[in-house]
Amino acid sequence: MLPFQGLIVSDLLDDPNGGLVVLSSGLPLPSLVASLLLLHDASAGSLLLLSASDTQKSAISAALRRYGQPDLPLPSDIPGDLPSHNRTALYASGAALFVTPRVLVADLLTSRVPPSSIAALVVLNAHRLSDTSTEAFIARILRDHSPSSPIHAFSDRPHAMVAGFAKAERIMKSLFVRRLHLWPRFHVLVSSDLESAPPEVVDVRVPMTPAMIGIQAAVLGSMDACLKELRRTNKVDVEDLTVENGLFKSFDEIVRRQLDPIWHTLGKKTKQLVSDLKTLRKLLDYLVRYDAVTYLKYLDTLRVSEGVRSVWIFADSSYKIFELAKKRVYQMVRADGTKISVDTKSATRKRKVNNESKKETGSGTGASSAIETDGSKVDTKAGVVLEEVLEEAPKWKVLRELLEEIEEERRKDIQPKEGETVAEDAGDLSEIVLVACKDERSCMQLEDCISRSPQQVMREEWEKYLLGKVELHSLRKRNKKRSQEPKGFGVLDGVVAAGSSDNSEPSSISKYENDALLAAASEINILSKEVDVGDNSQSESRRKYFRKTRGKGRSRKGLSKTQLPEAKSYQIDNNDKNEKTSSNPEGVHSDPERKSPESYQENNLENICIEKDLIQGHKEESHGATLNHIKPLPPVQFYALDSDQHILDVLNPFVIIVYHPDMTFVREIEVYKAENPSKKLKVYFLFYEDSAEVQKFEASIRRENSAFESLIRQKSLMMIPVDQNGRCIGPSTSCEPQSVIAQNSLTRKAGGRKLQEKKMQVIVDMREFMSSLPNVLHLKGMHVIPVTLEVGDYVLSPQICVERKSIADLFQSFASGRLYHQVETMSRYYRMPVLLIEFSQDKSFSFQSASDIGDDVSPTSIISKLSLLVLHFPRLRLVWSRNVHATAEIFSSLKQNQDEPDESKAIRVGVPSEDGVVENDVRAENYNTSAVEFLRRLPGVTDANYRALMDGCKNLAELALLPIERLTEFMGGQKAARMLKEFLDAKCPTLL
Repeated sequence: MLPFQGLIVSDLLDDPNGGLVVLSSGLPLPSLVASLLLLHDASAGSLLLLSASDTQKSAISAALRRYGQPDLPLPSDIPGDLPSHNRTALYASGAALFVTPRVLVADLLTSRVPPSSIAALVVLNAHRLSDTSTEAFIARILRDHSPSSPIHAFSDRPHAMVAGFAKAERIMKSLFVRRLHLWPRFHVLVSSDLESAPPEVVDVRVPMTPAMIGIQAAVLGSMDACLKELRRTNKVDVEDLTVENGLFKSFDEIVRRQLDPIWHTLGKKTKQLVSDLKTLRKLLDYLVRYDAVTYLKYLDTLRVSEGVRSVWIFADSSYKIFELAKKRVYQMVRADGTKISVDTKSATRKRKVNNESKKETGSGTGASSAIETDGSKVDTKAGVVLEEVLEEAPKWKVLRELLEEIEEERRKDIQPKEGETVAEDAGDLSEIVLVACKDERSCMQLEDCISRSPQQVMREEWEKYLLGKVELHSLRKRNKKRSQEPKGFGVLDGVVAAGSSDNSEPSSISKYENDALLAAASEINILSKEVDVGDNSQSESRRKYFRKTRGKGRSRKGLSKTQLPEAKSYQIDNNDKNEKTSSNPEGVHSDPERKSPESYQENNLENICIEKDLIQGHKEESHGATLNHIKPLPPVQFYALDSDQHILDVLNPFVIIVYHPDMTFVREIEVYKAENPSKKLKVYFLFYEDSAEVQKFEASIRRENSAFESLIRQKSLMMIPVDQNGRCIGPSTSCEPQSVIAQNSLTRKAGGRKLQEKKMQVIVDMREFMSSLPNVLHLKGMHVIPVTLEVGDYVLSPQICVERKSIADLFQSFASGRLYHQVETMSRYYRMPVLLIEFSQDKSFSFQSASDIGDDVSPTSIISKLSLLVLHFPRLRLVWSRNVHATAEIFSSLKQNQDEPDESKAIRVGVPSEDGVVENDVRAENYNTSAVEFLRRLPGVTDANYRALMDGCKNLAELALLPIERLTEFMGGQKAARMLKEFLDAKCPTLL
């Protein structure tokens, strides 16, 4: 443990009430929690850890193992489906336990865990808390029944602690803590500990290609244009609308938080601008993360999904994004001598498509059928050449050069040790190089680039892209075959003849581009079939070669230039409808990497099997570099930053290559080096020069520093109210002062005695503790009883049952049909079923604007669906609530003059007994439910008279025999009785 970590723990334990600790992102939060677990005494009670994610749980357990105390048991996890008596035994054991807030608050309310048996409460991810969260509910119950139990809260997201007005102060009040501990990276003690033995850092700036620079400038231009349009609305804080803030995910939350209260009044353009900013941020991020073909594929999906309603796609700079993304993959040039200069380092192939002025006949096979025109006449004499560029990511080459340099330096270091023992030599060779990427896909692609070659990785991505084009084209062709004869639209036979070549050049070029792509895809498909059919023997030998290499460590080395597939050119002529292929057959059949998908999948499985041997020992790999001039590579392990796992202490790398720079991971490297000062560590940072990647990394550091500066100012001005014992007073108490009228009314009674008021009770379903309403009900002074309900969410009285729906849940329930079943069961078992529609406090109290509400019933309108639901269930009551506090007031008013609900009866409602009869279901015991529903749908039967008919006759057969006089008496009118009688006496038509 570093010295500043021990100081954090000691400062936290000094206050008996606990405190809130805010760390810089990447500092060892799991180690601090593990230190609290080490200091925990089991005789004092159980130590409960709340709101821990799965990665945090594994990191805390790993930190405990790293401290090396085998007698200390690891914290147990309490699942929600564990029986209650088992949970009670775990609480009484005095151990450290991971528990979810929903389970703990239910156990506290039902007294399964006495608050006095809790020694301390540790709350992780405190930046997610609010006044109405379940963690605040638990803290209030714990403070009421066990004031001496401390509450320790942790957060490593300082920028989230300043989102909103005085958020840190409100979180501290909700947790009943007084002290705020701030530990930024620029803290003197933290800086001195982390900079005492810093690693060797090499900053590698990789220049971007001209196409990447153009795309980045175009995306930033589009983002700036969208921000300018958003500023014109005058509904968002202008200070937040900057391009630098737009680089982070939190920017979308900031804008939506400001626009949510007036979201229903905004136009479609403003709403689309918010969505476009998110799309542009992804485009900027994916530009430096993924390869050129994947980026183009993503742009194609955006063109289809957002092409109609998007705003940014119609901007002037968006045209450059699509054009430059294409030029990174392929180019379309005329075959009349005009050529485009292509980088000689990239793999290029040319396919020429000569199109003459002739109409499609539909008789063509192979590649010629893929380039047939769809009923249009084009007159062009010059062909079009599809030139494949397949631009590689500049970082790929730099990464391979770095790995070769690292391996060369490593071999130089171990060269004098040749005379030593083999064990020491093997120990040096076991050190690995860690490459940190953003996500799992980047890790897999980089692994392919190192194990094979970048050219082949780009070739595979290009083939996948072309095959996707073929699938889309065949789907369109099948849809066209449904209508054989096209409908005319002012032109004879529905055929539009193309004009001169000058007028139709843009459309013909785009059509030729599509035809050339389809032709290239068809050729790839044919070649893959030839390889699969003609090379069975050689593929079998390749499989034997893979079996021989199983279990042996192989170095991740690419192919030499002599092993790369030779360039091939394909020429397709529409006049002859044939294909001429000129290639080197030996290059196709002798290439070990060009294989069928089955053998490729087997090779991937082989790589997975070899992975462990690759990390453990690299002794045999050193002899693998005997072919030509291939340089050996060190053992490499790839790590996805999105996985959020702490692996530095597990792998112990001697070189770390940060392929995608991330501030959190940089702090983890600093802590790892500070904990291992004697270990030599070299860190390479790969940045694209003058890119948004550098800007985002530097902006993240500035944003965290400004967040800590804001928290320091808040701490100096913070006022936390305390009681006479020095304990923090929460945001509000459940004992609200009585009104003056209520106090004066007591003097009219003898002696001014006040009768003991009975506390209001509300039965709450266990699943509802995921929301904030039970917390607010408890804050209002109601007794919350958590049970598992089959019918409804809240039971206010023996007659009132409430089904609560948020806005998102309401739409989903209507779409799935679940709401109809829920209302039907509530109407069956309770006299007053209530549907509570609860809005969010920070959003508008409206489904839609008044101008969007139509006069007719629409199947897509939520208002129409609610109207039909109320018409179908006349006893259903709708309650509209603006927020959870308004809901608590509504519940209090609904419970006036009502009996308190019975917990045992509420649990049994809707639960079938062993003999199949539903208990406490009056309608099910006395009446046939299906027959009642059938009766209510008969002509003349209404909600006002169907009960009289049920009391006057035993069954439907007796109803059919009643005279019209008796029906008039029961139904309260002769017209309704005659309508029913005529329906019952009408003859049934037969087919004979």
